[in-house]
Amino acid sequence: MIGLSGAAFSGVTGRGMVLLALTALGLAVAPLFADRYLVSVLTTVLWFAYVGQAWNVMMGFSGLLSLGHALYVGLGAYVSAALFVHFGIGPWAGMILAMLVAVAAGCAIGFLGFRFGVKGVHFALLTIAFAEVARIGFDHITWVGGSGGFFLPVEAGVSDPLNLRGSPLLFYYVALALVLGALVLSRVLLHSRLGYQWLAVREEPDAAEASGVDLFRARMTAVAVSAALTALGGVFQAFYFNNLFPEQVFSMGRSIEIILPAIVGGIGTLIGPILGAFILTPLGELLTFLIEAGGLDLPGLKQLFYGVALVVIVVFRPEGVWPWLARRLRLVRQPGEGA
Repeated sequence: MIGLSGAAFSGVTGRGMVLLALTALGLAVAPLFADRYLVSVLTTVLWFAYVGQAWNVMMGFSGLLSLGHALYVGLGAYVSAALFVHFGIGPWAGMILAMLVAVAAGCAIGFLGFRFGVKGVHFALLTIAFAEVARIGFDHITWVGGSGGFFLPVEAGVSDPLNLRGSPLLFYYVALALVLGALVLSRVLLHSRLGYQWLAVREEPDAAEASGVDLFRARMTAVAVSAALTALGGVFQAFYFNNLFPEQVFSMGRSIEIILPAIVGGIGTLIGPILGAFILTPLGELLTFLIEAGGLDLPGLKQLFYGVALVVIVVFRPEGVWPWLARRLRLVRQPGEGA
């Protein structure tokens, strides 16, 4: 079940606000007490929390199922990387064009889907098809490396925040800023007229249209916002890892990794994607560590773990972990409770 997004903040109890504040404070100071490996794990967690929140705008807020969100990550990554490598344009400027390209791709998908009545699973298949076309296409574009990969220049010991060149701490705090920014933006959007239209379209599209909501415009806006935010995550990925391979960036596996945090944490909630990322990513890293420590060769085991986690959540906590946890710990007010 899709959660009630507005309850993520407006219905938070005093206990919940204290917990959220302590969590934010803990994330702000965590790198000061963590080693390099832990900082990298936390950065990865924050990245998945961010792109999960970006995907949540489409599915959670407006009810549009996308299984090809790796498309927007890949476009954001490749456009910003190409601008940096070939033209010397830094990521802060390059991200604007990267986001615009992703929005254009999203609008193309939306136009085909919404104008021709493609809905539900068929719309999801359309998003997969576009991601696959991009994967195959970038595999043959030698200007950005083709199948051999595209590599960003790295100078050891050079700190240049304007070009996202620097220590792991720089990337950690940028990732943290992305998560907080997406969280605030999502809440602002949800409590705007557009947000109420999204929720209406998600729950009762026919009734929403009868009340004067332009379904096409509302859905296209959701796609555009989600695509732009996801592309920004792609920009971060390009400059964090400094290498891009179409088979990885545009893969179906990457799309699944993007949507899992929201599913596990709670689709349609503001906190859900963040909590989901903090559950899945550390467990995945722990599993990888145990496999390597045991000297085992088990390729694909992490993906199997994600699959099992998805089945468990769908069967036992279909609304996600956050709504259940919030009720159990009384972090949000229940219907009928006062302030």
